[in-house]
Amino acid sequence: MAVVEYEQGKQFPGVIGRTVEESSAAWPSPNRAEPGAPNVLFVVLDDVGYGQLSCYGGLVETPNIDRIAAMGLRYANMHTTALCSPSRSCILTGRNHHSNGVAAIMEIATGYPGYDGRMPFENGMLSEHLLEAGYNTFCVGKWHLSPSEDNTAAGPFHRWPLGRGFERFYGFLGGETNQWYPDLTKDNGSVLPPRTPEEGYHLSEDLADQTIRFILDAHVNAPEKPFFAYFAPGCGHAPHHAPKDWIAKYAGRFDDGWDAYREKVFARQKEIGLFPADTRLSRHDPDVPEWSTLTADQRRLYTRMMEVYAGFVSHFDHHLGRILDTLERLGELDNTLVMVISDNGASAEGGPTGSFNEMLFFNMVAEDFDENLAHIDELGGPTAYNHYPWGWTWAGNTPFRRWKREVYRGGATDPFIVAWPAGIAARGEVRHQYAHAIDMVPTVLDALSLAAPETIRGVPQAPLEGTSFAHTFDDPGAASRHRVQYFEMFGERAIYYDGWRAVCAWPGPSFAEAAEQGHAFADPITRRDLDVLEMSGWELYHITEDPTESVNVAAEHPDKVRELIGLWWTEAGKYQVLPLDGTAQQRLSADRPQIAQPRSRFVYFPDGAIVPPFAAPPIFNRPYSIEADLEVDGAGAEGVLLAQGGDAGGYSFHLVGGRPRFTYNYVGRDRFEVSAPNPLPAGRHTVRFEFSPTGKPDIRNGKGVPGLGQLYVDGDLVAVTEFPHTTPIFFEVEGLSCGYDYGAPVADYSSPFRFTGTLHQVTVDLSGDLIEDDEATMRRLLAQQ
Repeated sequence: MAVVEYEQGKQFPGVIGRTVEESSAAWPSPNRAEPGAPNVLFVVLDDVGYGQLSCYGGLVETPNIDRIAAMGLRYANMHTTALCSPSRSCILTGRNHHSNGVAAIMEIATGYPGYDGRMPFENGMLSEHLLEAGYNTFCVGKWHLSPSEDNTAAGPFHRWPLGRGFERFYGFLGGETNQWYPDLTKDNGSVLPPRTPEEGYHLSEDLADQTIRFILDAHVNAPEKPFFAYFAPGCGHAPHHAPKDWIAKYAGRFDDGWDAYREKVFARQKEIGLFPADTRLSRHDPDVPEWSTLTADQRRLYTRMMEVYAGFVSHFDHHLGRILDTLERLGELDNTLVMVISDNGASAEGGPTGSFNEMLFFNMVAEDFDENLAHIDELGGPTAYNHYPWGWTWAGNTPFRRWKREVYRGGATDPFIVAWPAGIAARGEVRHQYAHAIDMVPTVLDALSLAAPETIRGVPQAPLEGTSFAHTFDDPGAASRHRVQYFEMFGERAIYYDGWRAVCAWPGPSFAEAAEQGHAFADPITRRDLDVLEMSGWELYHITEDPTESVNVAAEHPDKVRELIGLWWTEAGKYQVLPLDGTAQQRLSADRPQIAQPRSRFVYFPDGAIVPPFAAPPIFNRPYSIEADLEVDGAGAEGVLLAQGGDAGGYSFHLVGGRPRFTYNYVGRDRFEVSAPNPLPAGRHTVRFEFSPTGKPDIRNGKGVPGLGQLYVDGDLVAVTEFPHTTPIFFEVEGLSCGYDYGAPVADYSSPFRFTGTLHQVTVDLSGDLIEDDEATMRRLLAQQ
């Protein structure tokens, strides 16, 4: 009789003889969870501040998140890393963000172990743990945990959700997306939204639909099988998009302004027990103007921007309620362990004045208040890419200082709610124990009585770095077990230890105060800077008595400051935090390894998958050409040949009425077009656009290189237009598409505006090899523009 290896090293328990008559069959045991194992639902909000949700005293109505809080617990002292990708890596692995190689967002990874954006497989995700424990695993919404250069149809896919233990995925791989025209991936492939904005589409509803579908599809086939759903909407990250009726619900609600908002919310927070009655509200931020100093037009615009944000969050909350209702209808809600968290504090990326188009911020383009005011009625709609001013950011993080990307508590202390009616007796209570996002995985495993696996798919696992807080579920007086936690983001540092918190702000406690010292956000940290900071740059707060970081007691406790500085460096060495890097834009342009070999020629074919912006040809501030090989059967052919970006910025090479046209959209503000004078006759043609720089870029002032846009038909120059400036850094999150315009339209047509002729291929050439033109022809065509 043969002995056969069975199930990865196990021996087959049956008998294998020469024939079936002489043999005994045996089956592998199904991978089933323990009977009665709870479902697990993580809801990861984006850029939602501590003082925004109604159950945290905020003035944004979230009745379904409130419903979860009423079923369980609100944690007053939960922390994140102050930025999205790093926090999400902690939430899913139970390890610190530098241990995961995710010091910042994936788009600005650098070549150091704590910063390279390559999450190690020895840091297994909860999805991988629970998959092996017999769970279904679903990921819906924002991922932002794979290297941006890997997010193409060429992969590799092993760091996409399906490579990290999730069985199904529907959402977007990058850090943000247009809520009306999202860049969607289903499992491992690009897909189009099921409807258009005109047909009522919005991403929040779509993500809820897909989550419900995943849950129901599994349930009807295996009703007893539990699931882990990681539900991460785009809400409330910019762009703030919401249906008009949801925005209208908030008309007039914020007319008192951000100063009054803070006072109202802080009073509510003390009433519901998040803070003691004698807690002090943190100082007025030096970067934020007092509401009373604003003009009537400023107040009107800024109020509308906050109304839009509130409508966005409430609209999402409504669709979260549909998921809860589905679980209740299935009889599964009581036995679902729900955790709701925001990945960081509210975002200040809208700048001091807010923006109709957030891409201005990322391209260092100055806002124009009158321009924004003219678009007030479009805010939140499909033509906007809006963000509110940072006065609302500061108010949204009440009662704390500062905001996202900074490690004061406004950036790194977040709402966190836990509910599990079948497993937690407490209802509607508040917990004050210290916790961090790295504690969520250990807590889930503890609640499910599961040990962290020693290996996952043959990879030995690193120890979890978080600590379970499950012991606090039914014991409000239980001691905090998380005693030490470091923070680092863009060179700004903090350390918590047993009720004390030391903070070393970089480049300063506020932008105004940094400027007084000759520094600005994203300045590099030099050795001299670090020496000065270590001598005098650390602040000290006794968080137990001063949770809002209002009273700096560093001068009174110099020994404690030195102790915490030393502890920070110890933790930094343990968790791969070094080297410190205060930069941001410089990291964005870092030379990261690509799957494709270096090239200057890119060839695209029609109707393919979307090419993400970080994999598209980098045409900024250089000469380039775009050439299409096409056939038309008459003068009426039209449609897109190649497009990247959308109405917030990008370009489109297309035909209108048979005439080739190239449109360059400069951050949604200016459009430069070069168009052929005549339609193409029937037949096969080569149409070519060239950009020839005529000056130098002024990137600090938001201006890319100027140049000439030149249009050729079958090798003949037919039109020339001056482009006085171009986009210096980044179009927007919508990628590149060939034969159609994916998402919001770049030019004055309706997407997808598919090409009606035959498109063989489109070639983008960055070599700088341009056609040499006759000067007289060039002058004549320029005179005609």
